[in-house]
Amino acid sequence: MTIEFETPKPIVQQQYVLKTVADNMMRPHSRYFDENEQEIPWDYITFMHQAMKASGAGSLAPKEKKKEDPGKPKHPPISYQLLAHMMEIISWGDVGMYLVTPGGGLGAAAVQAAGSDEQKKKFLARFMGDKPTFAAMCMTEAGAGSDTSAIRSTAVLDKQTNEWVLNGEKIFVTAGDKSLTQYEQSGKGFVVIWASIDPEAGRAGMRSFVVEAGTPGIKVSKKEHKMGIRASDTVSIVMQDCRVPFENILGNPTVEKTTKGFKGAMATFDATRPLVAATGIGVARAALEFVQEKLTEEGIEIRYGLPRNKLTTIERDIIDMEVMIRSTWLMILKAVWMADNRKPNALESSMSKVKAGDVVTRVTQKAVEIMGPLGYSREFLLEKWFRDAKITDIYEGTGQINRLVVARNLLGYRGSQLR
Repeated sequence: MTIEFETPKPIVQQQYVLKTVADNMMRPHSRYFDENEQEIPWDYITFMHQAMKASGAGSLAPKEKKKEDPGKPKHPPISYQLLAHMMEIISWGDVGMYLVTPGGGLGAAAVQAAGSDEQKKKFLARFMGDKPTFAAMCMTEAGAGSDTSAIRSTAVLDKQTNEWVLNGEKIFVTAGDKSLTQYEQSGKGFVVIWASIDPEAGRAGMRSFVVEAGTPGIKVSKKEHKMGIRASDTVSIVMQDCRVPFENILGNPTVEKTTKGFKGAMATFDATRPLVAATGIGVARAALEFVQEKLTEEGIEIRYGLPRNKLTTIERDIIDMEVMIRSTWLMILKAVWMADNRKPNALESSMSKVKAGDVVTRVTQKAVEIMGPLGYSREFLLEKWFRDAKITDIYEGTGQINRLVVARNLLGYRGSQLR
């Protein structure tokens, strides 16, 4: 197999539509939803849900083979490459609003990575229903951030009722409020809870469970106030004797000596980390293009092709920013291509995430520096992009943890050997 760098035509068509959405539905409202953190952009959410339904781009659920109707347009199958292009563009529009785009997010990705065909049909098909639906991943705890082996939430099987009883607390859950409590304007969402069915077994005892909205014993206990991505809700969730059906466990319910169950769940991140990296590149591109536009307005041109020692400092900075963005995008394309072709991509996934976290932080900071007081002013969105940028290096595995993943893969070490 070879990697094609030319963007497929179906993706080019999607890019045109999404660029229109970013220009007209995101950028004009970006400042408002940044300053009104607890408000939800329902107009954007409803529009995107209908658009995704119409295009067939909203579902990861397995589809039964049907005879083709020549009268109906053919839709491209959802792919991680398509998602990467989509996320980069709408994050260019506003990464906080991108994070409220209806769909499964990490919750659906967990079901896709570790769920059975029956679970995929049951939980993923609802994202193409009449109402916009959300799902969230609940992993982080007060004492378990990047070290997932320290998770203390538990799931105990009640053999009399054949239900799992979950107890514990999760923090920093993206889209947790919309997934659990927004019944009036959204469909029946769910969260995926990571818990241990055997605390003494360590990671081998860890499993993930689908908990649907409306389930007794689970609630949102706190909403965070954040530096960036303020259009997206981030919450804490408490489980108190929360009962879920036996079949809602993702993966094997039997504890084995290996960490196969844990590795199966971690495959979620191998698929989604390049997508998070793509959102960072969208923010970096927004900042760079803003600076280029302002420089052009002042009659300043970048003289490409000259030796580096003949360029001005600003010219060198702009070219360096372009190189960083483009090289990172190539790393992302490789990682998502591998995911689409079912190739192990833990190394490439973490490398793209590390690089994107660094690049978006450096590019937005440099953009603010170049623009001076205008970059620091709230008159423009540049200072917001600077605030939005840093989360790329934090969520979905911090830069430090992803560097460990890269080192372990390159050097052949297990997690216990290199920490």
